[in-house]
Amino acid sequence: MEINEPILVPWDFSEVAGYALEHAVNFAKTTNDTVALIHVVKKQKEIDNAKNKLQDIVNKTKEDHGIQLELIVREGSIFTAISEAVEEMNATLVIMGTHGMKGMQKFTGSWALKVIAGSKAPFVVVQDAPGNELKSIVFPVDFKREQKEKLVWAAFLHKYYKAKIHICYQESTDSRIKTKTKSNIVFSKNYLTEKGAEFEIVKLSGDKNLAEESIEYSKSIDAGMILIMTTKNISFQDYVLGADEQQIIANSAKIPVMCINPKAGTSKFGGFSATGG
Repeated sequence: MEINEPILVPWDFSEVAGYALEHAVNFAKTTNDTVALIHVVKKQKEIDNAKNKLQDIVNKTKEDHGIQLELIVREGSIFTAISEAVEEMNATLVIMGTHGMKGMQKFTGSWALKVIAGSKAPFVVVQDAPGNELKSIVFPVDFKREQKEKLVWAAFLHKYYKAKIHICYQESTDSRIKTKTKSNIVFSKNYLTEKGAEFEIVKLSGDKNLAEESIEYSKSIDAGMILIMTTKNISFQDYVLGADEQQIIANSAKIPVMCINPKAGTSKFGGFSATGG
C-alpha cells in the first residue's frame, strides 16, 4: 500500500535527481513529512528490476540521514504518472531536479513545464545540491488574480523556515494593470501580516521583463527560493517558445523555484482570509 501525503521525488538515476533527493530530505527533516521516490518505466516487466536498483538509494539515505524512503515504480508516461501519484496520495509537493532549460527537455523527452502544469501539488525545481539555509524568498507579483494563490505557500515556508518574503513588482504605465497589480500587493501585505510573516516590498526598474528582473534581484540577495505561478491553461505555444516561468525555472543562478498551479495551491493548507480582498 502506498503512503499518503509524501514529498515526491521523480527519480531517473541522474545527478540532479540526487540533488532533488537531498533537498527533499532537508525539507522532510524540517516539516516531518515522508519522502517517496517515483520512477516511471515503459513496461510492466521492468518494475521489479527498477525496484532492486532503487533499493541502494533507499539504504544509503537511511544510513546517511535516518530517513526511510518509500518507493513508487509505475508503468506509463512521466507526463501522467507523476500527476496521478500526486492526486492519489495527496502529495505535499514534488521536488524535481533539472539541468536548466536543456535539462528540462531532456528530463521529460519534451517539456518539463508540461509535467509541472499537470500537477495538483506545487513543484520545487532544483538544479544544484542544497546551499544556504532558506532565509529569503523572492515573490514576484503581477496583475493576475491567480498570484494570490502563492501566498498560502509563502506562509507555509515562513512557518517552517522563518523566511523573509521579498514581494517584487514592476509599475506598469497601463492604468488597469497598475491597479490590479497594486491590489495584489495590498492583498499580499494583509495576508502576510495576518500570518506574522516578515516581508519587504521591492519595486523593480521595469527595464526588462518581470522574469529577468526577478532572477537578477534573487541573485543580488542570495535568495533561497523563488515562488511563481504557472500559466493558467498553458498552451502548446508556451511549451515551444518558453513561458516566463520557464525562464525563471531555468535561471542561471540555479536558485530553487517553487511552481504553483492556479487553483491547486490552496486546498491542502487552507485558502485565504477575507482580509484585504
